[in-house]
Amino acid sequence: MEMSFSEIVTAGIPDILPGPKPIDSTVPHAPTRPQILSMKEKRLALQNALRYFPKAWHAELAPEFLMELEELGHIYMHRFRPEYEMYARPIYEYPHKCLSAASIMLMIQNNLDPEVAQFPHELVTYGGNGTVFQNWAQYLITMSLLSKMTENQTLVINSGHPLGLFPSSPDSPRAVISNGMVIPNYSSQNDYERMNALGVTQFGQMTAGSYMYIGPQGIVHGTTITLLNAARKYLDVDPGSDLSGILFITSGLGGMSGAQAKAAVIAGAVCIIAETDPFAARKRHEQGWLSELYQDIDVVIRRSKEARETGEAVSIGFMGNIVDLLEALIQNGITPDLGSDQTSLHNPWLGGYTPVGYSFEESKSLLSDDPETFKRSVKLSLKRHASAVNTLCDKGMKFWDYGNAFLLEASRSGADILDIEGNFRYPSYVEDIMGPMCFDYGFGPFRWVCTSGKQEDLDATDEIASSILSELHNNSPDRIKQQYSDNLRWIEEAPRNNLVVGSKARILYADSIGRKMIAEAFNEAIRNGTISAPIVLGRDHHDVSGTDSPYRETANIKDGSMFTADMAIQNFAGDSFRGATWVSLHNGGGVGWGEVINGGFGMMIDGTDRSRNSIESMIPWDVENGVARRSWARNDEAMWTIRRAMEGNADLDVTLPFLVDEELIDSLFVSR
Repeated sequence: MEMSFSEIVTAGIPDILPGPKPIDSTVPHAPTRPQILSMKEKRLALQNALRYFPKAWHAELAPEFLMELEELGHIYMHRFRPEYEMYARPIYEYPHKCLSAASIMLMIQNNLDPEVAQFPHELVTYGGNGTVFQNWAQYLITMSLLSKMTENQTLVINSGHPLGLFPSSPDSPRAVISNGMVIPNYSSQNDYERMNALGVTQFGQMTAGSYMYIGPQGIVHGTTITLLNAARKYLDVDPGSDLSGILFITSGLGGMSGAQAKAAVIAGAVCIIAETDPFAARKRHEQGWLSELYQDIDVVIRRSKEARETGEAVSIGFMGNIVDLLEALIQNGITPDLGSDQTSLHNPWLGGYTPVGYSFEESKSLLSDDPETFKRSVKLSLKRHASAVNTLCDKGMKFWDYGNAFLLEASRSGADILDIEGNFRYPSYVEDIMGPMCFDYGFGPFRWVCTSGKQEDLDATDEIASSILSELHNNSPDRIKQQYSDNLRWIEEAPRNNLVVGSKARILYADSIGRKMIAEAFNEAIRNGTISAPIVLGRDHHDVSGTDSPYRETANIKDGSMFTADMAIQNFAGDSFRGATWVSLHNGGGVGWGEVINGGFGMMIDGTDRSRNSIESMIPWDVENGVARRSWARNDEAMWTIRRAMEGNADLDVTLPFLVDEELIDSLFVSR
């Protein structure tokens, strides 16, 4: 008798060993990882993998797992990938004893949905190596444990591994997740590759490994806001205008970077995006996120000229290398207005960047067969890449780093990317744009998922959010009216922009006040039946408070603390006892392993008083923790914001800095 979905989920590791599964050619697959383990370490990796299964299966599984390790560079356990379709089902279809646990299952499956995930069968959601789990056994066991969980238990996840259910209380998080938390002296890229191959740690990015990714919609919004503010800052574009006639050059259509095309069109720009992976390029074109796609660079240039002259909003995909594109623009005398890059340079040695002179497939083969030559080729390519950027910027293009580690890896490759003082020649998008304009004011990516899967519930949330943002805009100080205005326009236009991929989710930028008001209104709407099922609240990692990242989220922290990670740790810990349904802590995210510490959360609200209390306690903290840190760094916008927050809450008492007269400091060093 065939088992139901609920029965399969509850069972976890099956009682009967499933047959082997060939690699499915209909979905994209992660690049082969380099062979870095010694013979002794390969033995250890096999022992680590086989401990998930009964001893009677070991003789059959061991050679298969060794083959995966030697041919793919990692033991994924493809044999155990479920036969059922992977997508976010309505919450009540999940077997559960605790509805919060069902919400986590829904989010896990959404992160592995082939429509959402970059390499679904390797459990990679985005960024080339942002994994939900290390292998399919971890997925099966985790889903089984969640199906059995009560409100007196908490699931512990260590880098994808389900350590088990432990006694707790209804007020505790239902899951506590950590990814890649290694001893600091063992956080190099080589350490990661070895430990990941052994099956003892994973990168997780942030929203992948904490089950909060909602497809590229999140980065569409962030990119739209970034483009608008970049044009205002660098090109003096009027705040009420779109980017008609402005040419934006970038690269990357895989994973999160695929959002750039959609964002550029929403902002009204002409955008050329280079992408070497034919599958990623065609996927975005078929989804309608990329307007047009060409292989001929001359066609791309001609088409961009036409659109620029007419003011057409269009995204033009170039199926080729960004270096070739930039050099062709120089040769043709074309200077873009704005430029950036969103290739996965946080992952440069494992396929995140295709070196110029190689096709995508050639690059993958080189990575597998000769990783040292591959590394040298990437470094040479980055030097050419940076040189082309420099030439175009000398001609008037405004360039920023998109937090993908372009500047960092280019500098490590010896590219001419530093000024005379040893600083990067170009700003991070957070340093110049998002930090002072959004994060310091408490505005960041607030997101929600309608667990019913119903369009009418998503429509109801859009209406609620729009109404609240309109009210806040009308009553806000002039200093933050633009932020409310941009996000009100976003949420009003969101339905017609067809942003949903996977679960019925939405995102907008809101401050502490806005997030709390929207969440409370959602909770009341669930209570009175306007919304038919619980909602999961969360956020991205490029936010105000949860991430310490010196080259991205905290790039505008200038008091010397940019390499410290107290804020993210405090965020993770503080969310856990203020009402989060699950919390997560990550080494890495965005700019890469060893470069970032991220703290994240998910919160299921169900219309109850308990949900309302959790919203009141946790949502403001999740923002104000970061605003307070930014205020202590003497960021003017953050000092203003935290003072305003204290005026509205008598229980909030934040330590404020006394500003020092620069002339006094200067006087002490005149004769030195």
